[in-house]
Amino acid sequence: MNNPPKLLNRVRECIRAKHYSIRTENSYVDWARRFILFHGNRHPKEMGVSEVEAFLTYLAIERNVAAFTQGQAKAALAVFVSGSMNIDLPPICCRMTPFLLLAFQ
Repeated sequence: MNNPPKLLNRVRECIRAKHYSIRTENSYVDWARRFILFHGNRHPKEMGVSEVEAFLTYLAIERNVAAFTQGQAKAALAVFVSGSMNIDLPPICCRMTPFLLLAFQ
């Protein structure tokens, strides 16, 4: 019996198909894992853009992550959702602190 690969393994396969470095792969898989845990282990098929925006907003507002870190999380989630779940995300806008707004201008 062939079981389909687990979700995070599908993410790894998708990233490897894009020929990203192993460090990028590990980082993106970790962001995907954090995203799933943030939403109480819900399956990503049950989530949409609002959940991605909520996670990125949480990182910016509650965790006070740097703009680069938020950008990395956003890129990782774009690969995660579009590659492993075959869903295209529209452009995502997140609420940012005034400092982060200056960083993206």
